[in-house]
Amino acid sequence: MLTKTQIMNNTQKIIAISLLSAILMACATVPFTGRKQSKLLPETMLTEMALTEYNTFLQANPVSSNANQTAMVKEVGNNIRLAVEKYYKAKGWEKKLADYKWEINLVEDATVNAWAMPGGKIVVYTGLLGIAKNTDGLAVVMGHEVAHALAHHGNERMSQGLIVQLGGMALNEAVKNKPEDTQAIFNGAYGLGANIGAILPFSRKHESEADEIGLYLMAMAGYDPTEASPFWDRMNAGGGARPPEFLSTHPDPAKRSSKLQELIPEAQDYARRYGTGKKQSRKNF
Repeated sequence: MLTKTQIMNNTQKIIAISLLSAILMACATVPFTGRKQSKLLPETMLTEMALTEYNTFLQANPVSSNANQTAMVKEVGNNIRLAVEKYYKAKGWEKKLADYKWEINLVEDATVNAWAMPGGKIVVYTGLLGIAKNTDGLAVVMGHEVAHALAHHGNERMSQGLIVQLGGMALNEAVKNKPEDTQAIFNGAYGLGANIGAILPFSRKHESEADEIGLYLMAMAGYDPTEASPFWDRMNAGGGARPPEFLSTHPDPAKRSSKLQELIPEAQDYARRYGTGKKQSRKNF
């Protein structure tokens, strides 16, 4: 006769297997790359969670008082937004951006970091600007982060995190019964500093994909895609100054640089076919 603990363990395993099956069936296609992906969670719920976390973050982290730098960050972000919207319109995908309420902020923080959440909430840290050096370099990393949001990488990572860390508990139950654990999984899925442990190899795949999509986005927005490889070289040279998500979860620097160089002709082709038609002048920070 099974004990109560054994029954509970078996039940958790059954739930996890069921959810895993649901993930395998809930297939979608990543824009630009065409990779088949599995998403368990509704994007509308993640967008709501993102907005809450974003507002909480801004309450605790002051925005930069440097008007010139803030204006340049917002300009780059808005140019990338316009490129995204034009491309999605050309593909007939406008509904996929229906919940996007774009907002871009520069926060006063020496950490070398940036992130983008579902719904178009984007934050750049002032510590990143020294490595970006100019608006082309900034477009590299902002395109990369927006690519994560467009490709729903956080949904994939959070779906797996719920299975691995909470035994397959449904999101609504996890939010209600384990709010701190759920928040930690959400933060890890969206690169907000939590250690996502067991899913790091999966994340590296996402980082490579975001490199590719981000390169296309910056090129369509009118920025120079040849600046991508030098930017990531500068990031790598930064050593310990980089936050965890720019260390263990990103591709090998040499392979990354080589791959980005290979993708430049394709990025330029995207710019010709879908670009906003304006070559952006480089501005230095």
